[in-house]
Amino acid sequence: MSAWETFLLGAIAGATIFLGLPMARVRGLSLRIRAAMTAVATGILLFLFWDVLTGSVEPVESALEARDWGTFALRAALMGGGFALGLMSLVYYDWWLKCRRTSPLIGPGAAAVDEFVHRHAALSPAKQLALLIATGIGLHNFGEGLAIGQSAASGELALALVLIIGFGLHNATEGFGVTGPLAAEDQHPSWRFLALLGLIGGGPTFIGTMIGYAWVSEALQVLFFALAAGSILYVVMELVNVCRRFSMPITVMWMILVGLALGFATDWILVAAGA
Repeated sequence: MSAWETFLLGAIAGATIFLGLPMARVRGLSLRIRAAMTAVATGILLFLFWDVLTGSVEPVESALEARDWGTFALRAALMGGGFALGLMSLVYYDWWLKCRRTSPLIGPGAAAVDEFVHRHAALSPAKQLALLIATGIGLHNFGEGLAIGQSAASGELALALVLIIGFGLHNATEGFGVTGPLAAEDQHPSWRFLALLGLIGGGPTFIGTMIGYAWVSEALQVLFFALAAGSILYVVMELVNVCRRFSMPITVMWMILVGLALGFATDWILVAAGA
């Protein structure tokens, strides 16, 4: 498989996230259906948290079992630092937006910062949460792209094709996860906003494929999976708060189970194929 064929297939795997995004424009839904969609998104992200955390921990444990202390120390530091950065960067970012100054900033670049804060603050809480979800999924998909590129570069073409098909199906499910918070809004999100979510969530698959094809680095994969785990944990906690506000615990918990089942089902397809 040539580099361009690998990049094209990596782009297709990432683009499947767009398949689930149009669900955000469906309106006239009852409150119970909105709660169900949000809960399914929560379940999908709970699975992704487990998935990316496992992907980050396994290389660390393999180095520990091999008694390769230098590699173990490096990977453990990358995992811990990446997880803390992924989690706390979103915590501080959200805090910064809530405590943003009402008076204009002073100094170089102040106008650009003020404009950015104003535009982001103008977004509804659901749209802000959707952006955070897309960011966490994008970090996760970067790690998946690395796996695709590294498999193709090492000559494991069958594995690369299986990963592309499996991750493509996985990303389609993730697209539905991004739209969960938007289902609770009465106003349609624009196609432009949905396209932005798709690029943030799916684009890193293509970028990771290119980097993985040119440069095999398990340490880089550990770092990005840890970043994704931290950011997804923050998003899951936010979604749990949204689910609680629906006051439909039975519906919410059943749909969280459905979301978890969807996540595991797509993952087991990869396992069954030998990935």
